[in-house]
Amino acid sequence: MNQLKNFTKGFIKENPVFALFLGLCPTLGVTTTAINGMGMGLATTFVLLMSNVVVSLIKNFIPDKVRIPSFIVIIASFVTIVELIMQAYLPALFEALGLFIPLIVVNCIVLGRAEAFASKNTLLSSAIDGLGMGLGFTFALTLLGSVREILGSGSIFGLKFIGGEGILIFILSPGAFIALGYLIVIVNKLSKKGA
Repeated sequence: MNQLKNFTKGFIKENPVFALFLGLCPTLGVTTTAINGMGMGLATTFVLLMSNVVVSLIKNFIPDKVRIPSFIVIIASFVTIVELIMQAYLPALFEALGLFIPLIVVNCIVLGRAEAFASKNTLLSSAIDGLGMGLGFTFALTLLGSVREILGSGSIFGLKFIGGEGILIFILSPGAFIALGYLIVIVNKLSKKGA
């Protein structure tokens, strides 16, 4: 039961974007479309899951003085793997996400979970926490990207369903702030209703 709680807390109660307001740079920067949001979220989920697993495995061997730099090296290794795989197999998505992929290394969600959770818990708990927080982040980015794509261009995942032009501001940077603000309000209302 505790493992399920660790897995689900990243979706609403401790969602990195909607509740904790972490990782907002890629959230606002890449969510012009649903596919970009999902791609960035899944890349971050992989890094979060794998870094949590490795940190949990070697936590007793890392001296306190070099704990944070060690975590950053672990995270950077998995970011490099994601970057090379995306560059080879998903070049269009790699181009769309651009600089935000290497910035996963300094994403406070990943480093924060390694420091606050994986370095203090078991392998299984750390893996479940990483997967739950990562999928919660993916959910938030995909939802924001979907809203912006629907309102901005009348399509979702690239499939056009509304003819004509959309509302241009939602494709631009200010639209990210507007859409995120409204989504945070809706999520907060829904989570208070469910509590």
